Amino acid sequence: MVIDRRTFFSGALALVAAPHPLRAAWPGESSSRAPRFVSACRRRDGTYALAFVTADGKLLREIPLSGRGHDVALSPDGASGVAFARRPGQFAVSFDLNGARPPVIFETPPDRHFCGHGVFSQDGRLLYATENDFDAGRGVLGVYDAGASFRRIGELQSHGLDPHEVLLLQDGVTLAVANGGIDTHPDSGREKLNLATMEPSLAFIDSRTGDLLALHHMDPALHKLSIRHLCCDARGRVWFGGQWEDAIEAAPELVGRATRDDPITLVTPREPMGALLKGYIGSVTATGGGKVISVSAPRAGRILHFNAEHGELVGQVLLRDACGIAAASGEDVAISSGEGLLEISAPGQEPQSRASFADIAFDNHMRRLSR
Repeated sequence: MVIDRRTFFSGALALVAAPHPLRAAWPGESSSRAPRFVSACRRRDGTYALAFVTADGKLLREIPLSGRGHDVALSPDGASGVAFARRPGQFAVSFDLNGARPPVIFETPPDRHFCGHGVFSQDGRLLYATENDFDAGRGVLGVYDAGASFRRIGELQSHGLDPHEVLLLQDGVTLAVANGGIDTHPDSGREKLNLATMEPSLAFIDSRTGDLLALHHMDPALHKLSIRHLCCDARGRVWFGGQWEDAIEAAPELVGRATRDDPITLVTPREPMGALLKGYIGSVTATGGGKVISVSAPRAGRILHFNAEHGELVGQVLLRDACGIAAASGEDVAISSGEGLLEISAPGQEPQSRASFADIAFDNHMRRLSR
């Protein structure tokens, strides 16, 4: 993204729960029937926020953040959510879409930091957040009690380094975790400390016990392909997007899939695309009812759409600095950019609508709101 990189405050958090002057309404207060989305963003003045917007260009609400945000986890009932700080931030913010309570801030322990993603349990009572136990050099999933202001009640091993995105699979029990394999420490900022020895993996974990159910490693020849972002298709297969940590011209294919029982397989289009995509996939989302997998390559300004059944490339869109993707309605896909654009289109087709938000730059991820 074009958003400048800053280190999050790890001490006092200057989030203001009061409405921002640009606030138009709570999401539930707008009469617009256009799809609604939430995304972390940067404001024109350089500060950060969580933005609630509609596809037809309405800014419904903003929640100011003390630093750069990353992704949002939405509760199973769609009534609330949690926004996470970008690595190595230590804050998260829960919010209520019905406006019944102000935002609630919670933090990691001092020796942990968030990795930007999380997911709720099937009943919405627990939140699992990817975290770095940086002094021990291991990945964990922090477990938070949603009914007790997100008090941290324990953690599970991620069974790898650098856990990034985490999914709850269709069985309501199994967690899929993208272990990026990169060692970092807050004392070194975002510097990558082990590129020569990194070991990315995809872990399948029992959310109730923390037991490791399966662990798939990347081919040793591709050990510099960090697994970052995940989604599930209609058949429950886990798709991922990678980040190549070597020379761009040598980048392999960046999109793959696996299941608990099947190892990692990279999707291979007719023409090699790793270098064309600048070695980086920024977001991965299932659209079209899970029949299409949409991925963003913001450094290349491209959105790719794959047929989930056969892994064929069925379309692509060019949009500068586009990274956020979410299912819109029917077969349509919503795409957001670091230049404040929000487009809706069918996979690979010209935009049906385009909204421009002059005062915000969308960050890497976007989620559709169900209410």
